[in-house]
This record gives sequence, C-alpha cells and structure tokens, in this order.
Amino acid sequence: MNPRRCNRHQLEQLTDLPNVGLAMAAALQSLGYQAPADLDGCDAFLLYQSLSQQRGCRQDPCVLDVLLSIQRFLAGEQPQPWWAYSQERRRRYPQL
Repeated sequence: MNPRRCNRHQLEQLTDLPNVGLAMAAALQSLGYQAPADLDGCDAFLLYQSLSQQRGCRQDPCVLDVLLSIQRFLAGEQPQPWWAYSQERRRRYPQL
C-alpha cells in the first residue's frame, strides 16, 4: 500500500502495510506470515535472508528496503516509502 494511505488502526491484511502489494504479500505468506500482527517484532534482515534462502537466490536489495519499512512502521514510526530506507540498507548491509 502507498505509505500515505496506511492507517495504523486498520491493519487487517498484509497489503494494508506500507509498500506491500500483492507480490510482497505473497512472499510474506510463503514464509508463514498471514496478517500484519504476525510480523510485529520482526527483523527485516532475517526475513530477507529467509526469503532469499527459500527462493534459492539473493533477492533484490530493494526487498530489504520494503521489509525495513514494515519493521519500522510496526515499531511505531510513521509510514515511509521504501526508498527512504535505501541509504540505511547500503550503510548497514554493504554486502548486498
């Protein structure tokens, strides 16, 4: 969902999370997450690694940006577009 449209008080489906569309929702479901509450307290990098392992190849680093946006939103931060986390991801995970 577009971060500007996210409503923290109406999180029923994975697509209600910032930057999550149908493809990302399907990826998260493939890891066993069915609802936004299931991701509360998640570690974006561990999710990224799990997804890469499950799919048998390194995922695009922008996937980690989306996962960071989800992690931060669920921790109470304002929703941000995924690219707001790109610089942090490059700094924290230069190997990607």
